[in-house]
Amino acid sequence: MRFVITGEWSRNRLLQTIVTLYCVYVAGLWLTNALLYFEKMGLGYDSVVRYYRGDEAEFLSPRSYAGLLEISHFHLFAMGMLLLVLTHLVLFVPLPNRWKAWLVALPFAAAALDEGAGWLVRFVHPGFAYAKIAGFVALEASLAALVILSLWAVFAGAQRNYAGPVTNGRAADS
Repeated sequence: MRFVITGEWSRNRLLQTIVTLYCVYVAGLWLTNALLYFEKMGLGYDSVVRYYRGDEAEFLSPRSYAGLLEISHFHLFAMGMLLLVLTHLVLFVPLPNRWKAWLVALPFAAAALDEGAGWLVRFVHPGFAYAKIAGFVALEASLAALVILSLWAVFAGAQRNYAGPVTNGRAADS
């Protein structure tokens, strides 16, 4: 922790390597997430509705309660852990705290929308397909932003990566 607060992570090759490899791993996850999404559906309303509610003309069954539950069970844990680590790195990016708050809140909200909207499309109303699309796009965009900002902070960050002055061992809000 001391390394990111003092800015030493921009000079410590081992920490740079760890953050870089983590970001490469997340970039791989980002890519495979997009590929899986587009393998199953697209950014169009009809494709999302067809995926979740089925299509008799194409002999596609609707997503089952058990199937959605199993996917949600895994995704809620995995996305929570991913976002915990990735948004934690944002705390050390040299940006004002109000920006950091958005960079932390947006990915969690996008992930919740992405996960929850599928349930809503299937069991409430097909109009929630737009929420599914928005959740997916917002999640992918926010993950990309977090990875880019984390790498930028490691390699080009300032000596002190907190935006405000440190008082009594704590960073002041800006």
